[in-house]
Amino acid sequence: MTQKIIDFDNFSPVVRKLYHFMSPCILCPRKCGVDRIAGEKGYCAVGPEPRVSSASSHFGEESILVGRGGSGTIFFAGCNLGCIFCQNYRVSHQCIGDEITVHQLADTMLDLQVRGCENINLVSPTHQIPPIAAAIEDAHKRGLTLPIVYNSGGYDCANTLSLLEGLIDIYMPDMKYSNVQHGLQYSDVGDYPGINYSAVKEMYRQVGDLQVENGIALKGLIVRHLVLPHDLAGSTAIIDFLASQVSPHAAINIMDQYYPAYHAGEYEELCTSPQADEIAKVKEYAHKKGLRIID
Repeated sequence: MTQKIIDFDNFSPVVRKLYHFMSPCILCPRKCGVDRIAGEKGYCAVGPEPRVSSASSHFGEESILVGRGGSGTIFFAGCNLGCIFCQNYRVSHQCIGDEITVHQLADTMLDLQVRGCENINLVSPTHQIPPIAAAIEDAHKRGLTLPIVYNSGGYDCANTLSLLEGLIDIYMPDMKYSNVQHGLQYSDVGDYPGINYSAVKEMYRQVGDLQVENGIALKGLIVRHLVLPHDLAGSTAIIDFLASQVSPHAAINIMDQYYPAYHAGEYEELCTSPQADEIAKVKEYAHKKGLRIID
């Protein structure tokens, strides 16, 4: 296989270490072990260069991210999860997107700032952290001042995240399941809850509780939790964890957008959307626990 040349001399020691995690790849909890620097591809199906599906001013995110200018959302192709109900499966599972350079990714961030976006929102960054971190450093040198949002599926290695301290302003992970078996059955990972809980703790350690100024998020942790039908997500256990082990004031978006997308229709228990009373009970429980509910 042809060796891809990456100019490590232009990168900081942190970024170099992140790239080192790609050969063999141990960036995410799957630890595929493939040599992505050499162009090999593992579960995420992405090599060493950033692969981007789209970048735009997005107005469908949380209101504290959208503001007046929209969230500068960059969708990265590929994913380290195999969610059977993925609503963005063409990008995540079919890896639809274009391979670009680190410098071009930095250009994209700067362009979103020029457009008036409120932040740079990195969607599904877990498996592409090294080039993303390099692009953030490049963009900062060239005048990027917007908050950086790390918007992930929550299946992240805490030790990889620790290297991002100071680069990420807002962490916005999913907390999908509190049940090990459901993580395996619906997202193809048999250790989701433990990995997810450790990652969220590390994220909170870096950025703390959500800070908002003039209605716009500047820094902190925002957890996204998608309510699944029949309590398949184990919502109360996730809320208990946040309130007792992360912060009694943790911000959470309890999402009601589930519908049977992608392959979910093949599973009887996932064929319907959760009922209004199911979602209301989750929100009521989070409120009772003192969490900060946002939308």
